[in-house]
Amino acid sequence: MKRITVLGSTGSIGTQTLDVVSMHPDQFTVEALAGGSNIKLLAEQAHLYKPKKVSVGTRQLADEIRPLLPSGMELYWGNEGLVELAANTEADMVVTAVMGSVGLHSTLAAIEAGKQIGLANKETLVTAGHLVTARARAKGVPLLPIDSEHSAIFQCLNGERMKDVAHITLTASGGSFRDLTREQLREVTVEDALKHPNWSMGAKITIDSATMVNKGLEVIEAHWLFGLDYEQIHVLLHPESIIHSYVEFQDTSIVAQLGNPDMRVPIQYALTYPERMKSPAKPLSLAEVGRLHFKEMDYNRFPCLRLAFECGKMGGTAPTAFNAANEIAVARFLRGEISFLHIEAIIERVLERHVNVANPDLSAIEACDGETRSIAAGL
Repeated sequence: MKRITVLGSTGSIGTQTLDVVSMHPDQFTVEALAGGSNIKLLAEQAHLYKPKKVSVGTRQLADEIRPLLPSGMELYWGNEGLVELAANTEADMVVTAVMGSVGLHSTLAAIEAGKQIGLANKETLVTAGHLVTARARAKGVPLLPIDSEHSAIFQCLNGERMKDVAHITLTASGGSFRDLTREQLREVTVEDALKHPNWSMGAKITIDSATMVNKGLEVIEAHWLFGLDYEQIHVLLHPESIIHSYVEFQDTSIVAQLGNPDMRVPIQYALTYPERMKSPAKPLSLAEVGRLHFKEMDYNRFPCLRLAFECGKMGGTAPTAFNAANEIAVARFLRGEISFLHIEAIIERVLERHVNVANPDLSAIEACDGETRSIAAGL
């Protein structure tokens, strides 16, 4: 039995992780669950999976959920709760599925405790990739990617030598507004933005998909996960999301990973690696699909992706500033304070003011994150 802790259990990735656990009850047990504010769902999960520890976002939420939990279950809250669940359980693996840079401390704590990491929180590597990968190497802890694109690359590289890789290509659906012009984007609403054509995801990541920030974060994450130069990382529009990503080798051979859009497949692969087990996903029929379409990335149409590449190449605190500015801008858009196009405008203006710090330690990253959020909130 593999013992699992899920940080972000009430979100899209978290609930689908628990779907995989439920399909293989003879393979997995749940040690701990951390949710945010959805205490009704978290309480249901606690009764179903019977974890030893549960954590919520705030002390007030802890007071609200306490009477809903089975007796004897340990309850925590806040960032301290995430760290407690990440490091101080008997879990073999910690799935980091919390949204945003809040996942950094808990991921580092899990690494220090020697836990396998199922990485669905890309902001952890975006903001502090040099620190996280260095600690993972030092502790001998595998970082197993859960994002469909990084899982695809991970699978394509199995048994291969990195020196033989020419480049990798991350595919992008294009998000909710892939067929709209820049002029049409001026009038889009939050409701429009949340209608992703292919994937069922949380609100923030769905908005990030529409702005292509999500793909930019994935580019930076791929740089750290696979040790590739940014010139070796390409992005291609692929509306069907059937080819999840691919690797081209020096001899021009291409190895790709294909499948229907279903996050339970990469989640399960991370949980069972190196084994493969029966999946709840629908098998892919290429005859049924019929045609696949591809298009070169237009960096004028999607300027946030261009900014992500620039920040990644700069390194230092630039990716931290990019991520923090985006988190604040997306939150403001979801609250109806700004328009869709103002998201990219805020990111660009924040980066114009940013003074980059090379090779930052954790305190410098946190300072940059806090300062950036304050600036982005005031623009």
